[in-house]
Amino acid sequence: MPDLKLLTPRECEVLTHLAQGQQNKEIALALGIAEHTVENHLKHIYHKLGVQNRVEAVLLFWKHHGEG
Repeated sequence: MPDLKLLTPRECEVLTHLAQGQQNKEIALALGIAEHTVENHLKHIYHKLGVQNRVEAVLLFWKHHGEG
């Protein structure tokens, strides 16, 4: 299983918001960053975790946190 420790603190924040069901625009507003920046973080998260999309990333997040 990919290690979530590979993620930066900001990527972890983005993934946490993603796991709460927030869309990119909502994540951007919550973190005070541009939506484009959220998209960049998501690309990095997907690459580091070896997933293809937000659903796979969230499933991995919940599996890692024992709630999936």
